[in-house]
Amino acid sequence: MNEVEKAERILKMLLLLSSGRKYTLSELSEKFYLSERSIQRYIWVFREVGFVIPRPNNGMYFIEKNSPRFKEMSQLLHFSEEEAYILSKAIHSIDDVNILKTNLVRKLYALYDFDRVAVTIVKRENSENVHQLIRAIKNKKQAILHNYQSAHSKVIRDRLIEPFDFTTNYIAVWGFDLEDQTCKTFKTSRIIRVETLTKSWEFSNLHRTKPLDIFRISGDYIGTVKLRLTRRARNLLIEEYPLAEKQITPISKTHFMFEAKVCGWEGVGRFVMGLCDEIKVLDPPGLKQYISGKLKRLNARIK
Repeated sequence: MNEVEKAERILKMLLLLSSGRKYTLSELSEKFYLSERSIQRYIWVFREVGFVIPRPNNGMYFIEKNSPRFKEMSQLLHFSEEEAYILSKAIHSIDDVNILKTNLVRKLYALYDFDRVAVTIVKRENSENVHQLIRAIKNKKQAILHNYQSAHSKVIRDRLIEPFDFTTNYIAVWGFDLEDQTCKTFKTSRIIRVETLTKSWEFSNLHRTKPLDIFRISGDYIGTVKLRLTRRARNLLIEEYPLAEKQITPISKTHFMFEAKVCGWEGVGRFVMGLCDEIKVLDPPGLKQYISGKLKRLNARIK
């Protein structure tokens, strides 16, 4: 273990012991993958530098909040329950595709005990699955996504993957699908339960992420779209996909130009068809053909 990893472990252990909960040696040993003897050495060091850790009552360890060292640290690193609640509301007010939210969530996951803070950041129904995937990625383990609901095939079944990264704000996890032998994204909201296996990655050399476009479609870029938008379409585009704002330029008082690379026609196509009276597709021909085909199939169904 290098010095950075040791420092990270020390910080995480200090934060855990100061979270307001009490832990046994076995619980600490399990959380940090250390022997109980090693945990006792860490506790001895903490005491030596001034943290008050009372002799265990019923085998439970914690940092006494009256400790001067605790007060110094908590001013910088510790969230009270009220602060965590306010932080949660502030973070959830940021759109899921905002990169600043991504970085903030990642840093908080790295620093704080999952049960204490992470639940307030990730949507509650997805938080345990996200936590399990984070651990699987960190420990380079395979995982089973139980009852995953595929949007493409409409089939609900288990998927065996090697998870290795997340898209913006944990909306999806990148995983190497051992059945298909390809890298793909799996929406965290469509996973019923994550089971982390003891088996380590076997195909790490094949792990590759692909771009995620403004409309949240992942894959290789297939073209650049150019759309002429009314003011209403422009406003709705930014509301639904905030990252689009950087790709919009005014061309008159009432109309705007949107130009951006996309990884597929599905995302932009849905948006255009939902506002067909407010948007003119200027380019490329592939998008025009995609929308035309969709409209023909729709007409056939409603006749």
